[in-house]
Amino acid sequence: MDLTRAIGVAAAGLKAQAGRMRIIAENLANADSAAKAPGEDPYRRKVPTLKSAFDDELSAQVVRLGRVERDRSDFRVRREPGNPLADANGDVRLPNVDPLIEQMDMREAQRSYQANLNMVGAARKMIVRTLDILRA
Repeated sequence: MDLTRAIGVAAAGLKAQAGRMRIIAENLANADSAAKAPGEDPYRRKVPTLKSAFDDELSAQVVRLGRVERDRSDFRVRREPGNPLADANGDVRLPNVDPLIEQMDMREAQRSYQANLNMVGAARKMIVRTLDILRA
């Protein structure tokens, strides 16, 4: 595999992980948001997926951000009888976002992003070193 192809594959990984981090950040931002009106569903957690795809330009398999799924788990419920968004029992439905899980997903995405960035840096150094050898 030539070095420019390696950089292209790593760049695709960077793009996929950046998209994943954007979705995780959106989940974290909405972790405590309630529904807009009584009886409506609150924010539902989004789950990013990754897929393998063949890039014709690179002639290589790359990773891409796949479909963004909705987490079908139950909403959290908090007892707040005085809240205008509470149902007849005094319960308020909150998003099904667990900040701890989102933070762990974010850390994993950041590490994957950093690994791809290191790959780009290593390939770039090899290209520079090869050019230095050819000039000598």
